[in-house]
Amino acid sequence: MISRYSRERMTATWSLENRYKKWLDIEILACESLSARGEIPEESLRNIKQRAGFDVARIEEIEKKTKHDVIAFLTTVAERVGEDSRFIHMGLTSSDILDTSLALLLKEASEILIDDLNILLSVLKQKAWSHKDMFMIGRSHGIHAEPITFGMKLALWYQEMERNRLRLIRAKEVISYGKISGAVGTFSFIDPSVEAYVCHKLGLKPAPVSSQIVQRDRHAEFFCTLAIIASSIDKFSQEIRLLQRTEVREVEEYFSPGQKGSSAMPHKRNPILAENLSGLARLMRSYAQAALEDVALWHERDISHSSVERVIAPDATILLDFMLHRFTGLVESLVVYSDKMLDNMKMTKGIIFSQNVLLKLIEKGMLREDAYTVVQRNAMKAWHEGSEFKDLLLLDKDVSFYLTPEDIDHIFKYENFLKHIDFIFSRVFEEKSENE
Repeated sequence: MISRYSRERMTATWSLENRYKKWLDIEILACESLSARGEIPEESLRNIKQRAGFDVARIEEIEKKTKHDVIAFLTTVAERVGEDSRFIHMGLTSSDILDTSLALLLKEASEILIDDLNILLSVLKQKAWSHKDMFMIGRSHGIHAEPITFGMKLALWYQEMERNRLRLIRAKEVISYGKISGAVGTFSFIDPSVEAYVCHKLGLKPAPVSSQIVQRDRHAEFFCTLAIIASSIDKFSQEIRLLQRTEVREVEEYFSPGQKGSSAMPHKRNPILAENLSGLARLMRSYAQAALEDVALWHERDISHSSVERVIAPDATILLDFMLHRFTGLVESLVVYSDKMLDNMKMTKGIIFSQNVLLKLIEKGMLREDAYTVVQRNAMKAWHEGSEFKDLLLLDKDVSFYLTPEDIDHIFKYENFLKHIDFIFSRVFEEKSENE
């Protein structure tokens, strides 16, 4: 299970203390590089590194007057450093600090989310294998199609979440770019070597070209990836909700002792966790839309993206952390009714074997169109009358001309549908992913 630890980590990532610490790290690294170039005296650098610090409350106090968070931060640092503070932020612009620190924060958040995904994948894998051979009906258009296994359904979820894990790894790389290139990205008053040094020390790459900012297509890709992951959780949660319906009741969310489902109806056991996840996925997709809107900014930069990112960056990553935690717990404690799955497979009196019959008749020499007509005629009669499909076939002279009773007995075996389940599982769980 994902413990509270991951949520505490994510909350700490987006704290003001961590945000300003990242800013200070960037400023000091820039000073180190400038000192190595001979632009800051070594003694001044030592003083900066020893005395530089900040106080969140003091930053907020100054910001009320300046209406500028980076200036408020620099003023607070300067109060501690003294005269040598004149070397801090030399040749830099605010976005050098803001965008490089945002890359660090998103990268840090990504690593937490990847940990979450790894735990979920472990749970899905264990559940898939434990239910590998558990028969259930597959449905298309909501209508009974042919048998699958519940383990196969979970293997499909596993594979999708593995793709999401790889997407997030790629998105983390896309977002892990910083810039220390000045007011409009031209390095007018800062040498490119400073950017290279700072980014290398922080585990980032320098943006090959930037304006005043790192371009927001990177961020849009990141938040769209989060939305895709949330949409997968929505998809799986909807499936649980559908399978929990009273008429189906093949799986059910764990209903704890003392839990209540309705204020009016004491009998209710509602899929509230899955419904909650579907709702949160809608919110996550709205964050992706907001990030896409941030791509188109005026000229070298305007500030319209800033207010958006101050909301969606912490909210989206904290929310997905929560969703992954909740969905992992939901899967881990899911109640599975295998007997009900078997009962539901038998509900339609064997008509789910229609393709088997069709192919056998063709194999024995009947034209496909004629075989389809014969099989459908008997399937519709079984559907409307509630008769056993197999019994109707045995009485049909068009069928008996091609198929013996032994042929028909052999057709009506569930095992015929699932002879390649082991092959599917080997492809899902044994073949190495493209990133390994």
